Amino acid sequence: MGEQEQTEPVADDIEAVTRAVMTASRLLVAVSARSLATVEESITLPQFRMLVVLSTHGPSKLVALADHLGVQPSTAMRMVDRLIATGLMSRRTNPGNRRETVLSLTEEGGRVVQDVTARRRNEITAVLRRLEPAQRSALIEALGAFNAAGQEPAFDTGAPDPHPLGWSDPADGTR
Repeated sequence: MGEQEQTEPVADDIEAVTRAVMTASRLLVAVSARSLATVEESITLPQFRMLVVLSTHGPSKLVALADHLGVQPSTAMRMVDRLIATGLMSRRTNPGNRRETVLSLTEEGGRVVQDVTARRRNEITAVLRRLEPAQRSALIEALGAFNAAGQEPAFDTGAPDPHPLGWSDPADGTR
């Protein structure tokens, strides 16, 4: 066999990997939807995201909250009004500037975020338990590389989760 007679290059696997990631994404979206099932009649996914942002960042002014969500303040205000009506958020006057209002989660709103997050985590854990230990190790390595390529910081299991449902805030420099 001469130098010119080499094996053909390995076919580009980007399409196969893309299909696999898209399928995994579909699974994760389904898990997320199921975790919201008990509250979906009272709140929408965008409203739930607002609760998560408040849970993550604490009390906020409307403009800052709208900015975190990437929506117009008028859109955020409609969501806030609905969440206040359901008892998941509250509005109070800012003691530092009486012309401003501060929005925050109620105890019930915090409980909803915790419950949905726990259901999501439990379902993901159940799926992962069906894998062999070697498959889980390979998944850790593959997802670590995928997250690094997407510039998603690693989850620190020793610290409180700054983004419990995977929604980072582009405004605070995290992704």
